[in-house]
Amino acid sequence: MLNTLLPLMDAAPAASPAGGGSSMLIFILLMILIFYFFMIRPQQKKQKKIEEARNSLQKGDKVVTIGGIHGKIVDIKDSTFTIEIAHDVRIEVDKAAISFNEAALGKKPAEKKEEKQENE
Repeated sequence: MLNTLLPLMDAAPAASPAGGGSSMLIFILLMILIFYFFMIRPQQKKQKKIEEARNSLQKGDKVVTIGGIHGKIVDIKDSTFTIEIAHDVRIEVDKAAISFNEAALGKKPAEKKEEKQENE
């Protein structure tokens, strides 16, 4: 009985289909490229614009912090700004705490709701 089972065990397919591994590798590389060009690269560009905008701020510029505090820059240090928020009321904030919206970075705001629906 054992002799009849041995030929059946040798006949089992041992090879996997050719090209299965390489197509999966190409698919993974394609997904990485898609994530890079549609998610990572635009975020890096935006961060670079924000950094350039922070470095271009000068004394007298009006700013808004990420906490919503409005003020005017009165002193600039290596990593901080001193902001005057009222007459003789000054606070020191980190440069990263300055907020920038889309309009401040040079993007045009969307058309005003299609000119208020073409003036109805």
